[in-house]
Amino acid sequence: MKKIIEILQDELKGAFERAGYSPDYAKVTISNRPDLCQYQCNGALAAAKEYHRAPIQIAQEVTGFLGQSECFAEVTAQNPGFINLILSDAFLAGYINQMAADELYGCAKAEKEDTIVIDFGGANVAKPLHVGHLRSAIIGESIKRTARYLGYHVIGDAHLGDWGLQIGLIITELADRQPELVYFDEDYQGEYPSEPPFTMSDLEEIYPYASGRSKEDEAYRAKAQEATAQLQAGRKGYLALWKHILDVSVADLAVIYGKLNVSFDLWKKESDAQPYIPDMVQAMKDGGYAHIDDGALVVDVKEETDTKEIPPCMILKSNGATLYNTTDLATIVERRKLFDPQKIIYVVDKRQSLYFEQVFRCAKKTKIIGEDVELVFVGFGTMNGKDGKPFKTRDGGVLRLETLLQDVVSQVEEKMADREMEETERKKAAEKIGLAAIKYGDLSNQASKDYIFDVERFTSFEGNTGPYILYTIVRIKSLMNKVAQLGIEVEPDARIQPEANKTQTDVMLALSRWAETVETAFAEQAPHKICQFVYELSDAFNKFYHENKIVTNPEESVRKSYICLSRLVGSVLETGIGLLGLEAPEKM
Repeated sequence: MKKIIEILQDELKGAFERAGYSPDYAKVTISNRPDLCQYQCNGALAAAKEYHRAPIQIAQEVTGFLGQSECFAEVTAQNPGFINLILSDAFLAGYINQMAADELYGCAKAEKEDTIVIDFGGANVAKPLHVGHLRSAIIGESIKRTARYLGYHVIGDAHLGDWGLQIGLIITELADRQPELVYFDEDYQGEYPSEPPFTMSDLEEIYPYASGRSKEDEAYRAKAQEATAQLQAGRKGYLALWKHILDVSVADLAVIYGKLNVSFDLWKKESDAQPYIPDMVQAMKDGGYAHIDDGALVVDVKEETDTKEIPPCMILKSNGATLYNTTDLATIVERRKLFDPQKIIYVVDKRQSLYFEQVFRCAKKTKIIGEDVELVFVGFGTMNGKDGKPFKTRDGGVLRLETLLQDVVSQVEEKMADREMEETERKKAAEKIGLAAIKYGDLSNQASKDYIFDVERFTSFEGNTGPYILYTIVRIKSLMNKVAQLGIEVEPDARIQPEANKTQTDVMLALSRWAETVETAFAEQAPHKICQFVYELSDAFNKFYHENKIVTNPEESVRKSYICLSRLVGSVLETGIGLLGLEAPEKM
């Protein structure tokens, strides 16, 4: 099924050709003056230079060939050369009925099931999730869901940080506190306990303490570095502790991510890449890609066209130690061998753009990954408080993600206190609405931009917010329940009728942009475009709802048409919020 913009463009191309002009100028866009028209074409302005004619003359000639088109109710040429387009009611209703019958509401399913790996930026084990982890999780989740909706094979990888100094710090502090544990006895030959000697709460206290102490006590830090080295060298007791840390951390992380409606296909870790490093490094040396620079092994990634300095990508330190670069490159090797992806998307803080530019260039130059594999960096901005600075607690600390979620849900519950709902039902609804407030408030902003986290605005039931979108869906659910209660039968294949009603037309125009929106959102990794779509559709539907009798309409054909349209809006909105990782309650 063609997108509506493609159908209109085909009509314009034919008109430009028949008028003697190149069809390349027949680009159609949504009108920036909706008071004048619904779509527009500015091609005559561009064509004027090539054909040495006044743009208004070209526009008039082209519009002359559009008069017989069934797509348009009105086509006008306006100075200095705009072509203004208003769709016919019959064409628009026909398109919406086609859309309603299509599995993906008009989206083109992927021609081949390419494999896409999404790297969610990597939380660290032994640490609680805080607000800084929010964006990678929910942006990555939306990209994953959108890609799957379009038919791609998507693998979401949490890619945890588990192999650095933080593990050595925990081991060192545990050794100080509980030296009698068998993990610290190098002569121990038995099986290590299956139950960990700590809880997640213990780890959340141990790590910050050990980290703070290491900054003031050089001997303590040296012990932690040595413990890290011994872990990475394979000391059995330390490996057993590391496994306990992983198990406890992943169990805790899964709970919090679950509350965010975020899930992973893989819980891969930095350590999983370690076995691939020796062969990778040797191949870089043998291929002549890597060389020694000031004792370190590096790969030059600067290109002649660079306008800014791109430092070499360091592979090994002068003492032979690996770096994040090494691990990330080895992870690409692992992903190629395990999944053979056509695209790898990294959802990471935009401040790491230079780092990933180095890694991507190094991977391509050293043939770790083929030129046909796309490496994509989705850099996101900062979530800030009302002071414009990174979001903090009142005492200046980093706010835990679980605490943020609880606080927002509590505020939603307070706003719903006067609703006639059972307590359990109200609580469940508040959880979904609170999550929508947080996630929609974030995702509705362009990913690369910083934004202000404004709880009052995000939890509002009016305006461009998550609760407003959910309220619209719940309104449509209530409407469909009423239809059922009244015994009104509307066949599944009943059609939406064309009608000269502006509010209906506005709903259909909003609906018709679904396919283009979703495909663009995926191509550009831009969930905010889906947010804008669901808001505009919700707003158009609510105006339609208030200005028309739907269930009680005296004309049966109109009543059925309105119910069909409402049902389609509800389905598309629920699909849309599903791509954002949201769910609507039954009541609110």
